[in-house]
Amino acid sequence: MQLTACESSATSEAVVMEPPQAGGFLGSCGAGERSASLDDCIVDTANESSEEESTGEKEEEAAARDAAPNSTKTEAATEVQSSGAQLANAQRPDSLSVPAAAELHLWTTQGDGEVKLRIGDSGVAAETPLTVDQMFAAAAERFSDFTALGWKDGEQQKTLTYKEYYQACRTAAKSFLTLGLERYHGVGILGFNSAEWFIADIGAILAGGFAVGIYTTNSSEACHYVAENSKANIIVVENHKQLQKILQFEDRLPHLKAIIQYKDALKEKRPNLYSWAEFMELGRNDPDGPLDAIISSQKPNQCCTLIYTSGTTGQPKGVMLSHDNITWTALSTGKHVHLKDATQSQEVVVSYLPLSHIAAQMVDIWVTMRVGGATYFAQPDALKGSLVNTLKEVRPTAFMGVPRVWEKMQEKMKSVGAKSSAVRRKVAAWAKDVGLQTNLTKMNQNAEAGRAPFSYQVAKKLVFKKVRKALGLDRCNKCYTGAAPITKDTLEFFLSLDIPLYELYGMSETTGPHTISTPEAFKLTSCGKEIPGCKTKLHSPDEEGNGEICFWGRHIFMGYLNMLDKTEEAIDEDGWLHSGDLGKHDESGFLFITGRIKELIITAGGENVPPIPIEDAVKKAVPLISNAMLIGDKRKFLTMLLTIKCQVNAETTDPVDELSPEAVELCRKLGSNATRVSEIAGGRDRAVHAAIQEGINKVNEKATSNAQRVQKWIVLDRDFSVGGGELGPTMKLKRPVVLKMYKDPIENLYKETSTPLTQDNPLPLK
Repeated sequence: MQLTACESSATSEAVVMEPPQAGGFLGSCGAGERSASLDDCIVDTANESSEEESTGEKEEEAAARDAAPNSTKTEAATEVQSSGAQLANAQRPDSLSVPAAAELHLWTTQGDGEVKLRIGDSGVAAETPLTVDQMFAAAAERFSDFTALGWKDGEQQKTLTYKEYYQACRTAAKSFLTLGLERYHGVGILGFNSAEWFIADIGAILAGGFAVGIYTTNSSEACHYVAENSKANIIVVENHKQLQKILQFEDRLPHLKAIIQYKDALKEKRPNLYSWAEFMELGRNDPDGPLDAIISSQKPNQCCTLIYTSGTTGQPKGVMLSHDNITWTALSTGKHVHLKDATQSQEVVVSYLPLSHIAAQMVDIWVTMRVGGATYFAQPDALKGSLVNTLKEVRPTAFMGVPRVWEKMQEKMKSVGAKSSAVRRKVAAWAKDVGLQTNLTKMNQNAEAGRAPFSYQVAKKLVFKKVRKALGLDRCNKCYTGAAPITKDTLEFFLSLDIPLYELYGMSETTGPHTISTPEAFKLTSCGKEIPGCKTKLHSPDEEGNGEICFWGRHIFMGYLNMLDKTEEAIDEDGWLHSGDLGKHDESGFLFITGRIKELIITAGGENVPPIPIEDAVKKAVPLISNAMLIGDKRKFLTMLLTIKCQVNAETTDPVDELSPEAVELCRKLGSNATRVSEIAGGRDRAVHAAIQEGINKVNEKATSNAQRVQKWIVLDRDFSVGGGELGPTMKLKRPVVLKMYKDPIENLYKETSTPLTQDNPLPLK
C-alpha cells in the first residue's frame, strides 16, 4: 500500500513554524529531502526501540527565567470537520481544514484545543503530519502478517499479527463508543504491560478519547486525581487488586461510565463492570461508520494522549501529546537509530517498563509500530527477577533499561563472578580490560579504531559472547539507558564487557527522546546528539558553558492540561521548552547533562553545588552504598544520607533488612561480620563505618572547594524504594520527598558541632 503524502496546501503555512533565530542554536539535525510517501518514510526511518526520557523528566516546576510569560496564548478549540476519507486506503482526508495562523498558537491548555505545528522547511522536520490512525493503518497494510505482539499465556506463546492488532484496536474503539466514551475524555489504564494495555490505549485514541496511563504503584487517591483530571469516562484495570483502588472513589468520578478488568476472572458482579472478553464483544458487530467518522475528523495537531508526571512537588501535571507529537517523534527517532524495516529484518523489543511513562510508550508501542517491529511482553514480576528469562526467550534486537536495571545486572554479575575460580576471575579481568580499552579507542576515534586487536577477538570468544548469551542480549546491538542518571562506573562496566550503553535524554514534554547516543556518535557520560529535526539551545550559560537546556521541535508537547501557569513557566514567549536541566555541549556537539536547576544545592555561603557528581563519587568509592543523597541547601555545610545494598522482598520489591550477597562479601573483606542493614545503620559497625569514612575522605580530597566537602553522614535503617516513596517509577530519586521523610535524621546532623573532615579527623562514631 502506498500512502500518498498530503499536498502542502493541506498543511498550510499556518502550521509551519521555525524557531526564532535570536540566541542561536547549539546543535541541529535533519537534512534531507522531504519524503513523498509514508512507505518511503518507513523504509528510511527504521524503527527505534529505545527512546527514553532521561535525567530531566519534567516532574517539577520549571525554573524561573528572564523571559516574561505570554498570557495571551490561550485559545478556544476549533470545530473539526469530517471528511469522506475511507479507512481502506488510509489517506488523510483532503477536507481537513487548518485554521488560520491567527487562531493557533504553539501551545494550549485546553483538552479540545489545537496547536500550530512546528513544521520545518526541509528534512525530517518538514515531513507531512499524520494521525495515529494513519500511521497504524499504513503499518497494518505494509506489515500485515508480521508478528506485532507476543506474550506467554502459561506455557503457551501467543501472538497477534499487525492485521489482527489493528482490527482489535478498532473493535476496542467501537466498544468504548458503545460504553459512552466522549470526545476529549480520558480512558485510564491501570496495570502491567500487556496486549490489552496496548489495545485499550490505541482504541481510546481511535475513538476520539485520550489514552491515559496510570502508574500501578499509585495510591487510590493518586489514581483518583488522574481519573478526575482527565475526565475519564472509562477505566481499564489489570486485576482485582487494581480494581479495588478504583472502587474506593468510583462515586466521586462524575464522568465515569464503566470499568473493565483485563486479567483474571471477575470476583464480583457490579453494574458497568466488564471482563475484557465482555468488553470486546460490545462493539465487535457494530457498524464501522460512526468510528470511521470520528477517525476522519481527527487532526495531527489535536491531543490524543495524556502523560502524567510523577508529581514530586505537587499534583501531577497532564502532559498533552498530539497525534503529530507521537507519529513524528516515532519517525525521527527511527531515522536516528537506524532500526530495520520488518520487510528486511524484523526488530524485536521486550516490554516491561511502566507504560504510563513516555519512554516505554515510545519504545514499545510507537517506534516499533513505525517499522513493523515485534513487541513481546515480560511477566509482571520482571523487575523481581524474571526479566532475564524473558530476554533469553525473546532475544531482543534492541533493549531499553533504566539505570537501576543495568545496576542490578552489574551487581548480579559481580556477585556470580566473585564465586568463580581464580583462573576464571583472571580471564574475566583480562577480557574486561581489553574490552574497555578497545571500546574507548573506538569511541575516541583514534587511528587504530578501524582494526580491533587480536586480543579483543579472543576476549570476545572467551567472555563477551557468553555474557551476552547469559543476559539474553546475544542478538541485541542496541542497548539503551535513560529516564534517570546513570553512573560512569556502570557505563564502564558494561563497556568493558563489549556492551556499550547508549544514553538517551528527553522528557515527557518532548514525547520522549531529544538526544540519543548511537554507535556512530558515542561518548561516555554524554547523552548524544539531537534526533533529526530537533534543536537545542542553552539558556544563560555560565563561564564553563553550562546553561539550562531548551528544546525546539515537533516533539514539543501541546501544554499541560488545564494548567495555564505551569505551561507558561515551561514554554517561553519564543516557544522554547525549558527543561530545568543544566547541560553543556562539547566541541563535537555532544550534549552532557551537568545537573538540574531544582536539584542544585546553594549553601548558606552562596556556593552552588551540583549533588549528583558527589553522590556518584561516594557510591564508587564505597561499593557497599546503594543510594546516596547530598543535603546542604541553605545550610552551612554538606551532609549526606546513605543506604546499604540489601535484598528485596520477592513479592513487593520492598527492601528488607538482609544484606545483598555482594554487600555481605564486601563486609567480610572489611573485617565485618554484618549480615543485616540494622547491624550497620547509625554507625553500629565500626569496620563498615571506618570504610565509609575513608571513602568519603577520598571524595573530599578531590572537592573543588571546602564548601563541596561532605562534613557529616548517616546510614539509614532501610534502602530507598518505589514503594517507600523515595524513588519514582523509573527509580529516580525524589529529593523533596526524601527531605520530608527524613527530616529528623537530617536535623540531627546539623544540631551537632561540625568540624571539616580530613583523614586525620574522621567523624566520631555515633
